[in-house]
Amino acid sequence: MAVRLSTRRELPTELLWNLTLREMRSKFKRSVLGWLWSIINPLAMIAIYTIVFGVFFKLEPPRGEPSGLHSYGFFLVCGLLPWLYLTNALNGATGSIVGNEGLVKKVYFPRAVLPGASTLAWLSSFGVELAVFGVLLLAWGNMILPWIPVVVALMLIQTGFAFGLGLMLSAGNAYFRDVQHFLTIVLNVWFYATPILYPATQLDGQPAIVRTLILKVNPMSVFVDAYRDVLYHLRFPTPTQWVAMIGVASVSLVVGTLVFRRIEPALAEEL
Repeated sequence: MAVRLSTRRELPTELLWNLTLREMRSKFKRSVLGWLWSIINPLAMIAIYTIVFGVFFKLEPPRGEPSGLHSYGFFLVCGLLPWLYLTNALNGATGSIVGNEGLVKKVYFPRAVLPGASTLAWLSSFGVELAVFGVLLLAWGNMILPWIPVVVALMLIQTGFAFGLGLMLSAGNAYFRDVQHFLTIVLNVWFYATPILYPATQLDGQPAIVRTLILKVNPMSVFVDAYRDVLYHLRFPTPTQWVAMIGVASVSLVVGTLVFRRIEPALAEEL
């Protein structure tokens, strides 16, 4: 894809944009349903979890305060969609450099745009999913329209968190292909260690160390709670939640950037 730039400084931005578009176009290439799969896949997963945990196990969600919403399906989706975004973003970023081996070896460019483009492509899918979910919430009577700016802010903060982790994982995967396989295991454990399928009240009575690890140390618990506050309860996340989310996103970006910059010069030789 040809890129004409007037200044050198414009290169990373334009390259990031072009690669993001390429990722978005190739995601459902030669698929009859195309972008509908970005809705069908999460809907299928949501239906399965809702039936298993909402019907068979009869998990009782909290009643929205002050929204009054009381639905396990909506409660589940508020946490599951952000989790699916994180999972897709990390998996996509991890394989981005190895998957573009020919490009990396052929010409120099800032390698960070590869995990960045993958993350932004999945962010677009996440936006589509949230838009569809928002329509369903509105049809159910949950007036989320005034809360859209807050949701966008949460998406941007979570993107920073995911991108920072993606930088580290993509660089590590270029050296050790086992990273991709270990990531699958870690994400599976992380998923069940996050109050997505179950409300946090299910942890009442558990040892303090368990509650601390799941509710306070686990950064995704904070993100899930924040999305639920806005979409399910129709209330503003607490200042503590904002500080925690911005803090983990900042640390992720700083550490990810430092690790990636240290490894980046030798990436072409390692592939």
